[in-house]
Amino acid sequence: MTTHAVRLEIAGVTVTVVSPDGAVTDWTARYIGPWWNAAGVAPEPVRAGPLLTASVDREAYDAAALEVTRAPHISTHYAREQMLLSTDDPSGMVQGLTPGSALAYRSDPGAGALEIIGCRTEDVATAAARLAREMVRGVLLRDGWSVLHASAVVHDGRVVLTLGEKGAGKTTTALALADRYGLGLLANDRVFVRAAREGGGVDVLPWPSAAALGLGLLDALGWFDIARVRLEGGEALHPTQDARVTEALLSGRMKPLREGGKELKAQVFPDQFTRWFGLTLATGGQAAALVYPRVEQGAVPAVEDRGRALREGDFLSGATEDRYPDVFAVARVDGGGAPAARREVARRLATLPHHCVVLGHDVRANADFLAKLTGCA
Repeated sequence: MTTHAVRLEIAGVTVTVVSPDGAVTDWTARYIGPWWNAAGVAPEPVRAGPLLTASVDREAYDAAALEVTRAPHISTHYAREQMLLSTDDPSGMVQGLTPGSALAYRSDPGAGALEIIGCRTEDVATAAARLAREMVRGVLLRDGWSVLHASAVVHDGRVVLTLGEKGAGKTTTALALADRYGLGLLANDRVFVRAAREGGGVDVLPWPSAAALGLGLLDALGWFDIARVRLEGGEALHPTQDARVTEALLSGRMKPLREGGKELKAQVFPDQFTRWFGLTLATGGQAAALVYPRVEQGAVPAVEDRGRALREGDFLSGATEDRYPDVFAVARVDGGGAPAARREVARRLATLPHHCVVLGHDVRANADFLAKLTGCA
């Protein structure tokens, strides 16, 4: 049987994904590779670091599912669905089962090994990419990195971080600068940060993920028709996207879609930023400035006289990672990094320029204003 393998590398951390199904490893490379180094490797030897194996096998899934249900287990939630979780194995093995997506998991934290078995290729591939990223995150956190809730762009190695609550304009700010001024897009929602081991700065790394973009933002960036043409040509956005968003794109309806007060958004793969929209993705840099935006309809972009500094809540933590808690013990530390590491990063970031701004709905005007303000023009 042919075995496929892809190795992920970032900041000295290596995780390998192995599968009999090349579609699974291709998905990981596509999802993570644009921001982290992802290279196909020979499946043997593969143990340069943590190892994730993933297979599509109905019989093996049925056997693993039976094993979980027969063992003592609890019911919890993971990736927005019910999971049966068994942690009573004397060896420390953790087993999980998500019946809705027909996925079974076996994690051996001591050996740095995780296995995923499922019935459908797309479900296995999506879970493998997600958990490979979590395995990398775990090693990075143990090596002193933290996770900051921010978007980021890079200009000549200088990183502009944009922070704020949900809806503050983090993604809009990053994409506007990347699109209009050709800055490297480092992240649209979160980044890894660590006090530089040489000098007094803060190093920044990307967090690979799909990006949620509203229909109005796609239109404002001039990307709506690009996405529509791509979809008409048979390409697809991320499978987590609501089908109603796809229908709106194909029919040319740009009005934002909402359900229960929440906007339904397009889910863009990392590689689609470059292939569809022509952006450059950055792989790292050093923090140079912090921006705290506030979006107001009809506003002219301007600096605001309001106080805002980095807060503990700007760092992600285990408590805030409710969609993907560390149920398989791949991180084994707080999801946002060690408190001491976060404090040192906060201390260093506090010395950088802070810009509290109000932005309007004119993406071009926002980009021009921010580029001049942060020295990226």
